[in-house]
Amino acid sequence: MKNLLWLILGIIGGFVIAHEVNKTQEGRRFFTGVDAKAREFGAAVADGYHQREAELRQAIDEVLD
Repeated sequence: MKNLLWLILGIIGGFVIAHEVNKTQEGRRFFTGVDAKAREFGAAVADGYHQREAELRQAIDEVLD
């Protein structure tokens, strides 16, 4: 229970600090860059998933034909 309390306090503290950092011009640039990289990574993962899914569907179609 004590560990859960520390975890919750850490999460709340992180949000408060991030909010304060985001108020500055440098902080906004930092979080904008992090957001752009995270979106780019997510898009790359989705593209890879869809490509692999298409490969597997094609392999299944070849086996069934």
